[in-house]
Amino acid sequence: MKTHYPYCFRLGFALILLIAFGCSGDSKEQLFDSSKLVKVSKEEVDNIVEAFILAEDGGIIEIPEGFFDFRTQLILDNKKNVTILGQGMDKTVLSFRNLRAGGEGVKLVGENIVIKNLSIEDAPGDGVKAQHTKGITFQAINVTWTNGDKSKNGTYAIYPVQCEGVVVDGCVASHSRDAGIYVGQSTNIEVKNNLAFGNVAGIEIENSDQAMVYDNEVRDNTGGILVFNLPGLPKSDGFGTKIYRNKVFNNNHRNFALEDESLANGNPVSMIPPGSGIILMAAKEVEVFENQIYHNKTVGVSIASYQITGFPAEAKNWSPYSRDIKVYNNDFKRPMALPDLTKELGQLIAVHNAHGKGKSQDIIYDGFYDNEVGVGIEGNPMNICISEPQMEKLHFTRFYLDEGIDNIRSYSDYLPFICTL
Repeated sequence: MKTHYPYCFRLGFALILLIAFGCSGDSKEQLFDSSKLVKVSKEEVDNIVEAFILAEDGGIIEIPEGFFDFRTQLILDNKKNVTILGQGMDKTVLSFRNLRAGGEGVKLVGENIVIKNLSIEDAPGDGVKAQHTKGITFQAINVTWTNGDKSKNGTYAIYPVQCEGVVVDGCVASHSRDAGIYVGQSTNIEVKNNLAFGNVAGIEIENSDQAMVYDNEVRDNTGGILVFNLPGLPKSDGFGTKIYRNKVFNNNHRNFALEDESLANGNPVSMIPPGSGIILMAAKEVEVFENQIYHNKTVGVSIASYQITGFPAEAKNWSPYSRDIKVYNNDFKRPMALPDLTKELGQLIAVHNAHGKGKSQDIIYDGFYDNEVGVGIEGNPMNICISEPQMEKLHFTRFYLDEGIDNIRSYSDYLPFICTL
């Protein structure tokens, strides 16, 4: 762990011994076995590469059944109203395991682009990336890695960034070493009916506006659904995400993200403790409701400010605080398992929560707030609103971290955060 974190949480020897009982899994699940497909000829592979290069506005790039072994990227550059059409996730597979140049398997730039009914495997970087695209739809695609060493997998499976009008519908994303479905610095987003498993983060919405994340199944990741606002990006804060009717189950996977100490802000995803259901960090105007949040061994919902990372928390036109958060009408089930002890946030929750050492939490709030907005957490200056049925039976913890590791305090009193919605 980096020694410059201001909140390094110390454990007693007895709790360190409990790590052996709280180990996280390592999923190798695949949707289907692509090795059983017929491998197409080099000429057929070259035909698809040429179809991308020569694509015209309004065209359809139809990819037949089979296993396509690409040695180059597929790039659609600055095209409009193009559909990339396979014959089904388990029938058309684009493999980039032997890619010689470039990072992404498929890269899309343009307007009103649709990619559907196919699988993408083993890209050295991102599986499929769309950038600066107005109107991008990913529909019924499967993006995964089949390698043994998961830390060598690509960063993102489905990756629209700096886009407007994003739809990710009925897709499967697995085994990314960052996020399976990542939407960054984008606006007007729907992420629906998807399955994300075996990733570090199942679904991540980052520095984006008006994202609707609903009817997804997010399981067996390190963290299920993330809403982050990070400093220093071309688009600063994002606003207005709604997370609802999702199944957020058993997100207890080992965290295999790579730490990057060369970056001023490191890699925040590498800090996620296994057993995290939904994490909101520096999030603004977010609603979390009607989700099933089951058996995430560390915490169901985390409401945190960027200070929890220990990285510099100042940037232009950006705020490190989570504010205007509504968490209501969710269904929580805590597992019979110890919280994570491999990451510092997990240690904080496991050791310092308000309900007893080694107990999973349903909802936590790190308690950081902007002194310019209000004085005293009892006044709920960041407008953190929680309205859960049978709240008295949930494990809720609000932390006090302002005095550092030697004076961490925690409170189970949720009344200051009960709001009329």
